[in-house]
Amino acid sequence: MRERLTVLGTTDLHGNVFNWDYYNNRAYDDRDGDEIGLAKIATLVAEVRAERGAQRTLLIDAGDTIQGTQLAYYYAKIEPASERQLHPMAAAMNAIGFDAAALGNHEFNYGIPLLRAWQEQLEFPLLGANALDWSSDRPVFPPYVIKSVRVRDDLRPVRVGILGLTNPGIAIWDKAHVEGQMRFPGLVEQARVWVPRLRLRTDVLIVAAHSGLGTSSSYGDAILYPENASILLAQQVPGIDAILVGHQHAEIAERFVTNVTTGAKVLLTEPAYWGKRLSVIDLDLRWSLADGWSVLDKHASILDSSSVPEDPEIVRLLKGDHDKVVAYVNSVVGTCKEAMSAATARYEDTAAIDFVNFVQAETVKAALAGTPEGSLPVLSIAAPFNRAASIPAGQVSVRDVAALYVFDNSLLAVRLTGAQLRSYLERSAEYFHQVDGPGPFPPERLTNANGMADYQYDIVAGLDARLTYDIDIARPLGHRIVSLAYGGAPVRADQEFVVAINNYRQSGGGNFPHVATAPVLYNRQAEIRQLLIDWVREVGAIDPGVFAAVDWRLVADGAPVVVTP
Repeated sequence: MRERLTVLGTTDLHGNVFNWDYYNNRAYDDRDGDEIGLAKIATLVAEVRAERGAQRTLLIDAGDTIQGTQLAYYYAKIEPASERQLHPMAAAMNAIGFDAAALGNHEFNYGIPLLRAWQEQLEFPLLGANALDWSSDRPVFPPYVIKSVRVRDDLRPVRVGILGLTNPGIAIWDKAHVEGQMRFPGLVEQARVWVPRLRLRTDVLIVAAHSGLGTSSSYGDAILYPENASILLAQQVPGIDAILVGHQHAEIAERFVTNVTTGAKVLLTEPAYWGKRLSVIDLDLRWSLADGWSVLDKHASILDSSSVPEDPEIVRLLKGDHDKVVAYVNSVVGTCKEAMSAATARYEDTAAIDFVNFVQAETVKAALAGTPEGSLPVLSIAAPFNRAASIPAGQVSVRDVAALYVFDNSLLAVRLTGAQLRSYLERSAEYFHQVDGPGPFPPERLTNANGMADYQYDIVAGLDARLTYDIDIARPLGHRIVSLAYGGAPVRADQEFVVAINNYRQSGGGNFPHVATAPVLYNRQAEIRQLLIDWVREVGAIDPGVFAAVDWRLVADGAPVVVTP
């Protein structure tokens, strides 16, 4: 007797309800023709339920839900989720009918109170078996849920266990929010605790894991547990039937991993991100009087959101929230004397990144005035987060400024020596491929070496005096920073600097040297994006002539590298 159970999965929705790009004020569009958002996911889910039977279908999510768009920001900071204000992601997921969701690391970006407010609005459990109380080591979110699914009216329901696991990197990336309150042990370690217990009570066991397929960690060995552990989970913990994978924004329709203890094949699937895809896990079950329900076969596939329209009910439900955010992000906050673009910021010094560094450094300098560190030179670190970001000449809106800083990072400042600064810049210079001459080269030949993302390339600038350096990409790694100087004088190894930096980097994200252990001089948990917006609103006019300069350049054996976009 063979029956089918279907488990649908989303992940890394990142605040996307509609197929809309708030930064560009238009429908989302990319070179692959993808479309995004929960409104489209709702249509796909309805189609599968109609085809397979709603009673035979579950819907789960693998985390990173309430951060990532201006919609998410608005309902976290401008009109935060509360008893009076329903968060749009809660409203949409409730309307679609999710059965469970795992915590993602970005759930903690706005602090635990906002996370708890959103959790209380959900009509399904938010799972986190490895989010533990700091003192008692007990889970502070439900570790799992067991759903009863009736695939046949004349047989007992299938008992489906859903275990939620989140990313250990939360302890680093959102240290300011969670230290002293929550611990985040490894996925494998906590699955070994919970999977055996669940297997005693369930017929099928699914894990929603906010942890990628590989075994890499962006934080190196800063903590014991790997950032990406889903393959390890499948290999090392017996009893798991399938894993809905999140975190790495990959599209993986179906992958099987063999458990080393049992030899069983564990199914893994990851449906990209932002609601571009929906994973469909099909489990073929057999009933016997002796053994009850057991899994005979399993497969997964991916459905594409661009193939369907947005669900009209989700549109009706949340159009008001969406329109409010569109009005907010298009409101004018000031002007700019000259247009600035980040399109080339990953391979040449641009005014756009200089602006971010200028505001960060000014903020830190003002905060430290009158303190013992107030006399130290101030530097700032920023990365080219968004190649599409630009600030036009003339009127400047919230979305123009926000596009420069697409992450919800907060500002800190640490103290570094000249030797540590050089080491830090050498790590950043790993972003570039090695070359044997000055070119010309297309950008792709130079950047993103070893898959290093743009947000891992950091640019450092001085405030009251220029910090200048060359990056010689004809040289081997670790020996690329040339002519490092501050105010025209070579930087001494023992020279001390105050360095403005974001919380992700300072807490270990990207595994950059020294900053995670450096003395913290400033931390008011002010969001950098909002600091930029507030600066423009207060000053009124951005003048690149005040802060823009060519302080760094790419060279090959001393000759300027020529880039042909």
